[in-house]
Amino acid sequence: MASRAVASNSILDRPVGRGPRTGASIAGSSSSSGAPESVSLSMFALLYSEMVQYYQNRVESISALERRLEGCGYGVGLRVLELLAYRSKEYKRETRLMGILQFVSTQVWKSLFGKPADSLERSIDHADEFMIVDYAPITSTFVSVPADFGGLSVDAYLSGIIAGVLHGAGFFARVTAHSVTLEDGEAAPLASTAALNIGLPPRREKTVFLVKFAESVLARDASMG
Repeated sequence: MASRAVASNSILDRPVGRGPRTGASIAGSSSSSGAPESVSLSMFALLYSEMVQYYQNRVESISALERRLEGCGYGVGLRVLELLAYRSKEYKRETRLMGILQFVSTQVWKSLFGKPADSLERSIDHADEFMIVDYAPITSTFVSVPADFGGLSVDAYLSGIIAGVLHGAGFFARVTAHSVTLEDGEAAPLASTAALNIGLPPRREKTVFLVKFAESVLARDASMG
C-alpha cells in the first residue's frame, strides 16, 4: 500500500477541508484569532497511508483490515458529534431518520472536508438503506491499492466515522463503503473536482457509503409520523 505522489505546490498548507484557504478543520475547531485551523492535506495523506499499511501487516484478510479502519473511524465519529453539538449554538438533537442523515451529509462533511457530501440517496429496493455519495473522498484519493487487494475499500475509515456519529445520536446502523465505477457520461460535481485540483488524473470511481439501519430505528421513526 503506497501513498500517491502529489504536487507539493498544490497541497502544502492546504486545509483538510480542501477549500482554498477557507476549509474548516476536523471538528470545526478554530484558533484564538477566530480563523479556522487547518491540517496539511499532504500530512494527512501520509499519515493515513501509514495507518493503512500498519494494519495491513497485522491482519490476515481484506475484511479484517476494513474492520480495523472502521474501528479507527468510529471513535472519531463519536467525538465529532460531541464537538459539533458543543460548539454549535444552533445544534439541536436530531430525532428523525432523514434529519440525522442530512446532518451527516452536510454538517459533519463540512466540518471534516470543507464541503457537503455530493449526494444523499434513498434505496429504491430496500426501505432500510440509504446512500451517501462522495466523488473524491480524501482517504482513497491518495492511497493506491495493489491489484491483489482489489476488493479493499480504504474509505472504510469514513464508514466508521459515519457509524460513530449515527450511533452516538441513537441511530444504530451498519455502514459500509463501496467503490462504484462512473457510468458513461457521469461526471463528478465541480465542487469535488475543484477541491482536489492537485494534478492527479481524474477518478473513474465514486464512493458510496451504504447506511443500513436497524429495524428498531425504522420502527421508532415510523411511530413518530
